[in-house]
Amino acid sequence: MANRKSPRSRRWFWLILIAAALAGAAWIVWGEGVRKTGAAATAYGARVACSCRFVAGRSLDDCGKDKLEGMELVSFSEDEAGKSVTAAIPLIASDTATYRKGYGCMLKEWEG
Repeated sequence: MANRKSPRSRRWFWLILIAAALAGAAWIVWGEGVRKTGAAATAYGARVACSCRFVAGRSLDDCGKDKLEGMELVSFSEDEAGKSVTAAIPLIASDTATYRKGYGCMLKEWEG
């Protein structure tokens, strides 16, 4: 007897394959815009959160309350010794701003 897959398991295989193809096509069409928007959001978020943290002296958790609408995916982490804040959107973009006395918070130079 041959080991045959049930029609139900074949149906799931095709549904998963179609969903993966649609996700890939969507990324091809909209991926560049998502990356550019993510880069702008993380740069803005890092700069503002760094200023909030190291110029205004607020906690990073409190600074997170200042996010603009649409920035829900941006997360912040700080390096207190280096006086920097990194804003990131997982798998999309990340940017770091560092406090420098007399200059405030400055972003790392973009490479593009």
